[in-house]
Amino acid sequence: MNSKPSKSAKKRETHALQCLGEQLIDLSAEQLLDIGLDDILMDAIVAAKSISAHGALKRQKQLIGKLMRRVDSAPIVAALDRYNGSKILEKSAFRQAEQWRERITSNTKNDLDAFTAAVGHDNSDLTKAVRAWSAAHDDKERQLASRKIFREVHKDLLSMMQNQTDSI
Repeated sequence: MNSKPSKSAKKRETHALQCLGEQLIDLSAEQLLDIGLDDILMDAIVAAKSISAHGALKRQKQLIGKLMRRVDSAPIVAALDRYNGSKILEKSAFRQAEQWRERITSNTKNDLDAFTAAVGHDNSDLTKAVRAWSAAHDDKERQLASRKIFREVHKDLLSMMQNQTDSI
């Protein structure tokens, strides 16, 4: 049999590399530097970020796909997986923080104790924010305290989730 890949297989591989390159356009400059791309590919990605015309952006994406054929895609795929995993973690923590904030503000003491037990440590800033929320007299004060509760809960949940993923 012929070990040479078919034309269709080459097209699929090229398209996959172009899609991978398109994902790089969405990353921040700091994340791109962490990946360690070569200068030509980096310049093409930075240029694509500044292009707004549809046709020009399409051509730039094709150029990025072409340049992607010359680089090893394994470290890029690993970096994208890492960044996408952290996005999923942040979204999950955000949703859970909203739910915990609602629980804590509806049934202050019991749910605050439940959250402290779930996270595994006591947060004095969170306790102060809950007290401020309980003592608030008008809506503006309650809103500010509610935001503070959310920030503290979100911070604790993120650190707990990151510790769990680091230990795996």
